[in-house]
Formats: sequence, C-alpha cells, structure tokens
Amino acid sequence: MIILVINCGSSSIKYQLLDMKGDEEYSLLAKGNLEKIALPDSKLTHKPSGRDSIVINQSVPDHNVGMKLVMETLVSKEYGVLKSFDDIDAVGHRIVQGADFFSGSALVDKDVLSKIEYCSDFAPLHNPAHLLGIKAVSEVLPSVPQCVTFDTAFHQTMEPYAYMYALPYKYYEQYRVRRYGAHGTSHQYVSQRGAKLAGLDLADSRIITCHIGNGSSVTAIRNGKCVDTSMGFTPLEGMIMGTRCGIIDANIVPYIMKKEGLSPDEMTDLMNKKSGFLGISGKTSDMRDICDLAAAGDEKAEIVKKKVTFDIAKLVGGYIAEMNGVDLIVFTAGIAENNPWLRNDVCAQLSYMGVRIDQEANASARRDEAIISAPDSTVKVAMIPTNEELVIARDTMRVVLSK
Repeated sequence: MIILVINCGSSSIKYQLLDMKGDEEYSLLAKGNLEKIALPDSKLTHKPSGRDSIVINQSVPDHNVGMKLVMETLVSKEYGVLKSFDDIDAVGHRIVQGADFFSGSALVDKDVLSKIEYCSDFAPLHNPAHLLGIKAVSEVLPSVPQCVTFDTAFHQTMEPYAYMYALPYKYYEQYRVRRYGAHGTSHQYVSQRGAKLAGLDLADSRIITCHIGNGSSVTAIRNGKCVDTSMGFTPLEGMIMGTRCGIIDANIVPYIMKKEGLSPDEMTDLMNKKSGFLGISGKTSDMRDICDLAAAGDEKAEIVKKKVTFDIAKLVGGYIAEMNGVDLIVFTAGIAENNPWLRNDVCAQLSYMGVRIDQEANASARRDEAIISAPDSTVKVAMIPTNEELVIARDTMRVVLSK
C-alpha cells in the first residue's frame, strides 16, 4: 500500500511517501521538507530514495501554495517518484488538535472535518493548515481515502488534575477548556524508540521527551503513557517557540489589549505569530538565524538562545519531580536534533543529579539516533530524530484496511 503522509507544521510541510507492507516492513520512496513558509527564503528539499536531494527555492506565501508544490514535485518527470497520482492508495495527515473528540486515528469524512475545524480555535496556527492540506489532496486525489492522526490522542492518558485549569468547571463542560497538549505522535514515537535504544522496559520506565522545533513541547511519560505535557488548551502554552510566546501572566493579555487597542483576534495573532524568537529578537523566528545573530554579538538573539535552554530545563526539572525521578531524557525535532549546544546546556542544568554528557557523542549526533550521555551518567540521554510520518503511515494503513 503506497501511502503519502502529510505533516503540516506552523511554518513547514514535511512529507514522506512510503510503500507499506506491514508495521515493520516498509520502504521509503521519497521524503521532503518545505520550510520557512511565509518567509522570503522558503524552499523545498526533496529526496527521492537512492538519489540526490534537490532543492527548489520558491516563494511560498501559505500552506495551500505549499501543498500544490509538494504534489507537483512527486509526479515531476525530472525528480518525481510517481508516474501519476493514481499510484497513491491512501493519504495520512498529522492533525495537531482533536480535543476530546478523538482518542485515535480516523478516516476523513464531513463529521471529522467539522470537528477539526471546530478545534481550529484551539490550534490556530495548525488546524487551518491541516484543513488546507486535506482540501488540496482532495482536489487532486478525490477518490483516495484520507486518514487523520491526532497529536492530542497520546495525551489523553493525563489525569484530570493534570489537564484541568483552575477556572470555573462550567467552562470545561460547555467549551471543552482543558489542557490537550500537542506533538503527541512525536513524543510517542521517540519514547518507544528511546526505550529500546536505552535498554529500558517501556512498561516500567520514566521518560522525558523534548520535542524542540519551531513549535516545542516537553512531555513526561511513565510506563509508556503521558502523565503531563507542556502545551495546553492550544499549542501556545509552554516554553518559548519560533513565533509563540509560551506561558505568560494571563493578565498581560487584557493589559496589552487596552494599551494598544487590540481586538481578541489581533491579540491572538500577536501571541501566536509575532512573539517567541521573533518577538524578542525583532528579526527572525528561525533558530539558525538566531544562532548566527548571537555569534555576531546580537544581545537579543543571545537572550533567545538562553531562554530556550532555560525553559526546557525548568520543564524537565518539574517533570522529574512529578515522576519521582527519570530514567531517560530524549531530545528530538529540528532545533534539538541539529544543535548539540542546546542538548549540552540543558543537561548541564541537571548535573546536580548526576547527568553527564559524552561530549564527543553529543557533538557527532545529528541524523542518527544515539545515546549521548556518558557511561557514568545516572540518567541516560538520547538524541532520536522523530518520525511522526511512520506512525501516521502505520495508523493510516490499519484504519484504511479495517474499513
């Protein structure tokens, strides 16, 4: 079964085309990443298996244009891997927010689409982009089944005391106001891979996974199940991110609205799209640019770098207390995978409990999963590239075949 997996992020579209013969028997036909959507230097990196990567530099103002570029690339005579779209048997999508409507993956239909749209208020940077991706695929592949896998599903094991806000209970009952989390597909994958890599029994383990990218979250996982996570009602909560402010004093919101004369939508836009790395630096939402600016002496960029590791260390420390210890810490996603300094700086804040990094292993860990802690470290630390697409492909295959 040839499955196209679409993973729309807040500023990116990652995709993989897989020939799935079983959960563990599959071959990757092609993969790619369209990055810096809505930025002047957006580009698509497309890698057919067994062939060199190609880079398409093209202005991509939004996700709709981005999806069309991805689809055209897959059937390109020059560097495509499909003769036509008819070769695709199913399409799987990553959906950030499914609230408590979904505890697992589902086939796309009108009811599913309406619920994803309803949840757009909970994930304003993502769910609208996911809907655009589903719509774009429907136009090209109208008869091909589409499946959606929800980032929130993995976090449904949190206890009420972990997901409830201390607001009047009626807002939970009437409007579903509670913590949902995000990046669940990634946290699930890297915790399972990490347990195997570290020689742990997943069913008897305490793992903290750090998904650090343009959007970032940290999750506490006990015995394979989520017990707490940093994102909340929307992906805005938690640590500093590319364009999101993360957790702030809630009274800042009405204060700024009054001072600036902002509407609720304008304030939401400010916190989701104009804050974070971009808000503090005043220049960029991309960590690669932040690092370059900091190296050149930009003080605001240096604040961003330090705040990222500061926020992660606080979350990890809190989760260690919640679980009464930790056996494994996993770093994943673009920023964490590509910046050894970040992994080192976070773990340096945990030296009090015997966490030790193998500097050579950490420096060389880029693309392949690896244990980066020293042999004498009291806690194992790993860098594992996330593979949300494989999880989505597996779910898509199961759901489509079961129907």
